[in-house]
Amino acid sequence: MPLEFELCAGRMIGGSHPCFIIAEIGQNHQGDIEIAKKMIKVAKDCGADCAKFQKSELEHKFNKKALDRPYTSQHSWGKTYGEHKRHLEFSHEQFRELQKYAEKVGIFFTASGMDDMAVEFLHELNVPFFKVGSGDTNNFPYLEKTAKKGRPMVVSSGMQSMETMRRVYQTVKEHNQNFAILQCTSAYPLEAEDVNLRVITEYQKEFPDIPIGYSGHETGNSISVAAVALGAKVIERHITLDKTWKGSDHAASLDPAELAELVRSVRLVERALGTGLKQMLPCEKPCHDKLGKSVVAKVKIPKGTVLTLDMLAVKVAEPMGVVAEDIFQLVGKTVMEGVEEDESLLPEVVASYGKRTKC
Repeated sequence: MPLEFELCAGRMIGGSHPCFIIAEIGQNHQGDIEIAKKMIKVAKDCGADCAKFQKSELEHKFNKKALDRPYTSQHSWGKTYGEHKRHLEFSHEQFRELQKYAEKVGIFFTASGMDDMAVEFLHELNVPFFKVGSGDTNNFPYLEKTAKKGRPMVVSSGMQSMETMRRVYQTVKEHNQNFAILQCTSAYPLEAEDVNLRVITEYQKEFPDIPIGYSGHETGNSISVAAVALGAKVIERHITLDKTWKGSDHAASLDPAELAELVRSVRLVERALGTGLKQMLPCEKPCHDKLGKSVVAKVKIPKGTVLTLDMLAVKVAEPMGVVAEDIFQLVGKTVMEGVEEDESLLPEVVASYGKRTKC
């Protein structure tokens, strides 16, 4: 069974525990703290487990030229990329305000630390777990420092190879036992052909002692629900209040109605997965009693007859006789009472037949 651990206070993941659903607000708040609060409330109302943001200390994430380059995209909030990112970046005090609000409405709160200094701030903020975005997954000094903090980690794997992910696993595992890896493809929006859900099962083989999950950027819910059916223990999806808003993530995000439907569908699939133990269930008994087939006499069978297969048939019969799957066990056994043609062959009239009870 995959490793189980406490990702947030009182909330276990892995094993048979419910899938942990992260509503990724990211920077879809448009730089407005009131919109951010509204999105936290939406995440809670829709049934998500966690509202997640992104935190950067821009001068530590980007070099000067990257911040100074012109940014003329339709999604731009400034003339340069730095101006654009500063518009979307909440201050430390604003993050504390959002954390308090999330606590008030009753939902877990965390963020992706997009650089070393952001991780330091989030550690100081006492977030329950660190999320590692795909852009930092192959940043091994960052991974090592983050793992050493001792908080649980959720690591996305967009843009990486299996060879890299093996190194990621080994690097984090050396310092921190409590982490999960998410299959992810870094494209927005993501086409179905590029999702590669089968990587989930490959990760389960490669890393059998940690929970595996899925971070999706596709439109709609079907693929994320399929990931849960494959065993994903964490699901992360971007959310938005309006898909037409400025920002490249909105088109690949779920609106409130879609998020609520995702949560409902995930919980439904979890109920449907069952235990893997195949047996007749109590809910099947009415159908079995009505339509289940059993052995009848194909011909009249006198008392003392040694049964042969050509004497027997399988039908829906009243009363129910020897269960159909035991027909071959009857061959060579003796009937202790006569049985009329087309009558049920009852277990008690066959010598040395031990009826098996169906569970």
